[in-house]
Amino acid sequence: MSVERGEPETGLEEERGGAGSPDNFQRLWTPHRMAYIKGQNKPTGAGPDDGCPFCELPKMTDEDGLIVARGGTVYAVLNLYPYNSGHLMVVPYRHVPDYTDLDGAETGELADFTKRALQALRKASGAQGFNVGMNLGGVAGAGIAAHLHQHVVPRWGGDTNFMPVVGHTKVLPQLLRDTRTLLAEAWP
Repeated sequence: MSVERGEPETGLEEERGGAGSPDNFQRLWTPHRMAYIKGQNKPTGAGPDDGCPFCELPKMTDEDGLIVARGGTVYAVLNLYPYNSGHLMVVPYRHVPDYTDLDGAETGELADFTKRALQALRKASGAQGFNVGMNLGGVAGAGIAAHLHQHVVPRWGGDTNFMPVVGHTKVLPQLLRDTRTLLAEAWP
């Protein structure tokens, strides 16, 4: 093989069956993520009737909607595109975009559910730390800016390794439905 054409001398191109340009990297294919990348099922507008998944999820069964717990004004649900295994979101039922739009009961229950999420994640998975927060507005990184949601992301020592840092890939050790069951059982 000619190195001048950018091909490796080791025969890796043949080993990969000719897939892609030779660069000596292994590939971990995650085609299911294309739905997220392309914005499939993303709301078409800012209103609750514009395809908001956070308004649709409470209409589903807990198992189908990946809902861990339901309260009077908020619910806890697994993130369909998690940063880490067990990544939850606490979401008000009411379709509001900003934290300041919540009333007192919603604010109180959102705080209570966040505490319960921390407890459930510690019990079910031994989480050693957490990232908790909200992205308010599209410019702040909110994927669905029209419906407020608070992220609760469990963390462990060493959970940032070569896969996400170098490979830009997260490896989740468990199916979301199984994670939902464990967290629902651990919910205080």
